[in-house]
Amino acid sequence: MKAYVAGVGMTKFEKPEKPENRDWQYWDMVREAGGSALADAGIAYTEVEQVPVGYCFQPSTAGQRAAYELGLTGIPVYNVNNNCATGATALMLARQLVEGGAADCVLALGFEKMKKGALGTGADGGDFSASPVARHYGIMAARHGFEMTPPTAQIFGDAAREHMERYGTTEAQLAAVAAKNHRHSADNPYAQFQDVYDVADVLAARTVHRPLTKLQCSPTSDGAAAAVVVSERFAERRGLTGLVEIVAQAMTTDTEESFASGSCIDVVGQPMSRAAARQVYDRAGLGIEDVDVVELHDCFSVNELLTYEALGMCAVGESGKLVESGATTYGGRWVVNPSGGLISKGHPLGATGLAQTAELVWQLRGTAGDRQVPGARVGLAHNIGLGGAAVVTLFRRVV
Repeated sequence: MKAYVAGVGMTKFEKPEKPENRDWQYWDMVREAGGSALADAGIAYTEVEQVPVGYCFQPSTAGQRAAYELGLTGIPVYNVNNNCATGATALMLARQLVEGGAADCVLALGFEKMKKGALGTGADGGDFSASPVARHYGIMAARHGFEMTPPTAQIFGDAAREHMERYGTTEAQLAAVAAKNHRHSADNPYAQFQDVYDVADVLAARTVHRPLTKLQCSPTSDGAAAAVVVSERFAERRGLTGLVEIVAQAMTTDTEESFASGSCIDVVGQPMSRAAARQVYDRAGLGIEDVDVVELHDCFSVNELLTYEALGMCAVGESGKLVESGATTYGGRWVVNPSGGLISKGHPLGATGLAQTAELVWQLRGTAGDRQVPGARVGLAHNIGLGGAAVVTLFRRVV
């Protein structure tokens, strides 16, 4: 049974703990994003049969507390936590419920209310050995040592160093990713940042972990996003329009390849992303050459370059040249991260994958306003979580 996205919604992403921002809780975010998605689909919450809810920084059953803002109907609510891939994981559960015939209408929700400042290592109570990513950081430390810089920036920064050493990738090419995404976000009213920077500005920003500067790092963010996923029969019965098909989707986790090389490029997830993309292309009978618009996980500028290679947009080692050529912005072969991506739109972990879904649905419907990708018919989303999970989803506009 096919699954379709019938409605999407999201809040504006905002900087955590900023006095001039809204005084809101995570359930307020979900009320706004979920309510918008239901209104977009043209259905009531009473028609929803199941609700997977993604988040990372709230206690158990926070999903229920959030979903209760939309209605108290007694339906199942699942709490999902898969690090930065949480939002796409919630979407995947919704799709599986619909495709498997367990439900005809599922609401996928994702939210995060975060603290300002960099993310830590995921250590439980300060015990690093208990961290789910201790093995990942151990690989990093064995090859590069451990510096007193934010750990997530450090592991991705070390991956960037390796890419530069192997392939001659330049700091300017890394900065070009950030400059592109900041430029794209200027047209996105939902983005946390809407300032435009050129490559020189990005390079001149404060260094977080060499070669990554602050403008190449995604911020912590508050926000929520949602998607209504329905079956073909539900859509026909309700006469729904504006549907976007989930053509294929795959999730992969770490394999021996992730750790065997001792490379941070592998540890941060390029092999997972490559495997997920291949599975999606095989299931869809489509390839990257059929894709018009991409929302991918640019938690740091280097990860966008690594993902170009994993998705097959260029040969391994050629991603720096690809972004430098203009192939991944308006007027190029693809438009990557028209929303501004994580770097500029923001990165509330539980909401990110569903915010990517919202952007692609708007793009494929042709309703993305000033950031519209002309003629977009097929979109690809890539959401990855260190630890690890990679989710790749292929969407297609329904004519």
